[in-house]
Amino acid sequence: MSRLSVVVLLCLFSLSARAEVQLLTSIKPLQLIAAAVQEGVGTPAVLLPPGASPHRFALRPSDVRQVQSVTLLYWIGPDMESFLPRVLQSRSLPSVALQDLPGLQLRHFSKPENDEHGHDEHAHDEHDHDHRPGTLDAHLWLLPHNAKVIAAKMAADLAQADPANAARYQSNLAAFEARLDALDQRLHARLGKVVGKPYFVFHEAYDYFEAAYGLKHAGVFSVAAEVQPGARHVAAMRERLQAAGPSCVFSEPPLRPRLAETLSAGLPVKLAEMDALGASAQSYEQLLEGLASELAGCLESL
Repeated sequence: MSRLSVVVLLCLFSLSARAEVQLLTSIKPLQLIAAAVQEGVGTPAVLLPPGASPHRFALRPSDVRQVQSVTLLYWIGPDMESFLPRVLQSRSLPSVALQDLPGLQLRHFSKPENDEHGHDEHAHDEHDHDHRPGTLDAHLWLLPHNAKVIAAKMAADLAQADPANAARYQSNLAAFEARLDALDQRLHARLGKVVGKPYFVFHEAYDYFEAAYGLKHAGVFSVAAEVQPGARHVAAMRERLQAAGPSCVFSEPPLRPRLAETLSAGLPVKLAEMDALGASAQSYEQLLEGLASELAGCLESL
C-alpha cells in the first residue's frame, strides 16, 4: 500500500472518529437510557455530577460550553431542571424536553387531604416541599414504559444524525425493550410480596415506580432544606410513625437527614435509602433493580 493511501485511510478514520454523535443528558437516568441505545457506537455524557440535585443546581462556565456544543441534548424539562431553560435559549443545536414527548404516561402531584384552602399543620407532612400540588411529577424516568418511549426517541434522533449506524441503534433499542420486559416481570414477582407494608419517604420521587408495581408510601416527611421543623411538626410526624407500627423510612443518598434519627428514636422503624437517580447504577435496569432491592429488602424484614 502506498504512503499516500495510508495517509488517506488515516484521515478517513480520523474523520469517522470525530463524527461520533455527541449526546448529553441532564441527569444520570437519562444517560443510562442513552447508553443502552448507543451501545457499541458511542458514549453519552451527563451534565449533573453524582449526588447533585436536579432541583437545585448551578451551572459552571464549562457546563454552559458543553450544553452549547453537543450534537444532541436531552433533559426532563422545566418542571425538573429549572436551571436549564435560560441557557438553552442560546443553543442552536437540537435539545429535547422529554416531558413533552407523546406517548408518555405522566402523573401530577396530588393535593394533600384537608387542603382546600391553603394547607394546615397536618398537611406539612403529607407533601414534598419541592413539588407543588397539581404540578407535573417530573420523575417520569422511573416508569419502564416511559423509559421505552424515551429510548425510542433517542434511537430515532441518533439514526437521523448518524445514518450509518441507524440499524445498530434500532437493534439496541429492541434489545433494551426486551430486557425491560423481562425485568418488569421479575420486579412484579418480588414487589408483589410487600404490597401494603407501610413505609415513608423524605422526597416524593417514587410515584411512577410505585404505580408500576402496586405500591404506595404512607407519607412524606419533607421539610424545606433551609427550615428546621418545629417541635409540633416533629411530634405530628412521630405520631404517624407510631400509628403505622413496624415500618421503613427511606431517605436519599448521599446524606441521611438528621430528622430521620429524631423521628425513629425508640420506634419499631428501620431507616434505609432509595436512590431515584441511580448514582451507583451501571445501567437503567440496575437503577430499577436497585430501587426494588432497597425497597423490598427493608419491607421484607418487618
